[in-house]
Amino acid sequence: MGQRYQEIADDLRRRIAEGEWRPGDVLPRMVDLAAEYEAARNTVAAAIDRLEGERLVFSAPKRGTVVLRPGERRTLQRGNLVKRSNRHVGPGGERRTGGYNFPAALSGDELWVHHVPPTSEYAPIPERPAGKLKVLAGAMVLRRRRVTGPEGEAPFQLSDSWIEPVAAAEVPAVAEQGAGPGAWLDRLEEAGHGPIQWLEVQRVRMPVKEEADLLAIPLSIPVIEIVRIGYSARTERPVEVTVVRIPGDRVEIISRLERDASAAWPTR
Repeated sequence: MGQRYQEIADDLRRRIAEGEWRPGDVLPRMVDLAAEYEAARNTVAAAIDRLEGERLVFSAPKRGTVVLRPGERRTLQRGNLVKRSNRHVGPGGERRTGGYNFPAALSGDELWVHHVPPTSEYAPIPERPAGKLKVLAGAMVLRRRRVTGPEGEAPFQLSDSWIEPVAAAEVPAVAEQGAGPGAWLDRLEEAGHGPIQWLEVQRVRMPVKEEADLLAIPLSIPVIEIVRIGYSARTERPVEVTVVRIPGDRVEIISRLERDASAAWPTR
């Protein structure tokens, strides 16, 4: 294969930069590119893998190799302040208030869009959120799934909210779309679980294929995983667990450091 795949990758990169293919366009089939470049299909596949690792393209199931719109790197300020959200948009385009804004990678009043239609359905809960929600792994649990981010960019975050089964049966409105992300938390709190208190756990890991497909990233890019556990004020047990995944190359995390009394200056 030698340097040939790098030459093909360089030429494809140039053609994308010059606008031959725009964001959202699908590149020619591998077999057609192989014929055009007079190269083996495996060589072209290696060139595509190179561009995929650079986030220039994405291999979308049943579509082909799609050109990505460059995503802006955002600053994720991980504080502990939860605010009311006013970023939702109603059917008539009006702003709505509902749910909460958790510490996130947002600036000002930036509006995000759904990159795939949001869903609310029962699904087998994976082991990690199951352990946090205190249910058996693989049990059918109500899951609210959202793939969101700024309009015109690649998806920024994949969010799965798992609702504790007794609470889901008690408050069927949590399955409805409502006013936007987070509004279902209002329904839980109104039913007697408020005020909900939250705990967050963060880690970095490699994505599974489903996550990579939804976030339009190759499997080689790690994700930042934020698990948020909401505790009911009535039962003092977890009432919801939300798992957020963000592509690791799209974000940088900052924290404001404060001095403890023992670190006061000047030294006494």
